[in-house]
Amino acid sequence: MEIFGYIAALVIGLSLGLIGGGGSILTVPVLVYLIGLNPVISTAYSLFIVGLTSLVGSYKFYKKGLVSLKTAVVFGLPSIVAVYITRRYLVPAIPENIFTLGDTIVTKGMLLMLLFAALMVFASISMIKKKKLTAATPEQGSLAQEQKFNYGGILAEGLVVGTLTGLVGAGGGFLIIPALVLFSKLDMKMAVGTSLLIIAVKSLFGFVGDIFNYDINWLFLSVFSLISIAGIFVGSFLSTRIPADKLKSSFGWFVLVMGIYIIAKELFL
Repeated sequence: MEIFGYIAALVIGLSLGLIGGGGSILTVPVLVYLIGLNPVISTAYSLFIVGLTSLVGSYKFYKKGLVSLKTAVVFGLPSIVAVYITRRYLVPAIPENIFTLGDTIVTKGMLLMLLFAALMVFASISMIKKKKLTAATPEQGSLAQEQKFNYGGILAEGLVVGTLTGLVGAGGGFLIIPALVLFSKLDMKMAVGTSLLIIAVKSLFGFVGDIFNYDINWLFLSVFSLISIAGIFVGSFLSTRIPADKLKSSFGWFVLVMGIYIIAKELFL
């Protein structure tokens, strides 16, 4: 099964290169079900993999002038604080056996996988639906960004996304991008590029919190991440030849099925 895990690592990068996100939602299930890692350590490893691959992806957007550094700082700071505290203190504080429901013992690993599966379902819906967010043009977006931020909305969203990222190890781009469009008045392409930078920084900072709590297999992390990064470049090359909207919708249905499967497996199988 491990070989399929490394193939899936390539798919994670391909998704990021093709549609600018989505692949990170598969990282934890791949690490748990194909590589065979513990769910808790999988969320830690996912932060590193997602952070590094998103950093590479964001550089592609940065070279095109499609990253708002000011927005990344304003949104990223509360996210970084939330994800670091969650990984450093909250996750280790969760007991291994949380409660018993009939004959079923709900463990920390089961809780994290169920929470992750719920996030997959919500993420899949956002990928399947055709969003109709009202965004400014690039010129208008830059002007609005200079004039006004909805600091309250950005702060709240940053804390929520940071906490979720810390708990389940996913980037949360499907939450960040709409927030950047609505609260920071960025156009969609700028929002995607800025989102990747925010995901990279907060995920890597969250992983720093895990270094103190777990023994890290750096060789495995390096190999898995490099394969994902290779997938980004392949996906970027193919993105000019494959319709992104149809691909995103199809990928959304796949994520939805995976989320439902994880819920069924953890609860009934």
